[in-house]
Amino acid sequence: MKHNPGIGATDELRLRVSVATLVRVIFKHPVNGEWMLALERQANLHKSKVEVKSQPFGGAIRILDLEAIYDLIGDFHFDSERSRTEQDLRLLIRPSSWSVLREFCVQRLSRDNDPILETDPTRELVEEFSDALKINLQPEQYANKPVAIVVENEATPSENIHAKGIHTVRVYRIFETTITHPPLVNAMLSNSEILSNKRLCELALEDARNGGKGRANSVLALPLKAITNTYLALTLKERDSPISFEKNCIDETVPAVLDGITVLKYQRL
Repeated sequence: MKHNPGIGATDELRLRVSVATLVRVIFKHPVNGEWMLALERQANLHKSKVEVKSQPFGGAIRILDLEAIYDLIGDFHFDSERSRTEQDLRLLIRPSSWSVLREFCVQRLSRDNDPILETDPTRELVEEFSDALKINLQPEQYANKPVAIVVENEATPSENIHAKGIHTVRVYRIFETTITHPPLVNAMLSNSEILSNKRLCELALEDARNGGKGRANSVLALPLKAITNTYLALTLKERDSPISFEKNCIDETVPAVLDGITVLKYQRL
């Protein structure tokens, strides 16, 4: 391989690009038939404090052909050792390369089985359902469909623990996943109801005491119409930040997966 990308920002490679899938996981409530939105609820220990936030399922898109990226934009670094190991598309690039890489990603993410970029959310969904529910998600339990591509052109400081504070631009491939398997629906509802935020914090602390990273995951199931109406009632500026809904901290990426919600920082394609 002619290019061995390094790690971390330099004066030249200072713009961080994050390309990921976000998944609108929905299901019908078995009692009242209401559509529900399932989010990944995460508890993370930062220093001595545990923070709980709920966000869409999904995660970083993997690069399947590193040489193709190098041929497109020249030198780049990964933002962390973890990203390099996983070949996640979380890169540090020259700011002048962003427009070319952005258009390349938009084109590639619209294709099925692209040879250069991973374009399917299945791997991340399986991993995250396993973490949150201890369930091995099966293809017959859900149906996937692509919905849109969302671009965040204005660079903002990253909250990612591996790249804290680095100015980042983003591309999201949005999917809708409908859970169709009744036992899985029941498991998601039960997990959401039984594991409170307080209990999730206790599990994160327990994980840290056992030598882990101080993390715990679960599902948060919310009425889709209610959370959508909450965002519609907010100003455009308020939609750019995390919000509180039923005493839960909802990540700023959630409106990206909802229909009919305009967010100033997102360009929906």
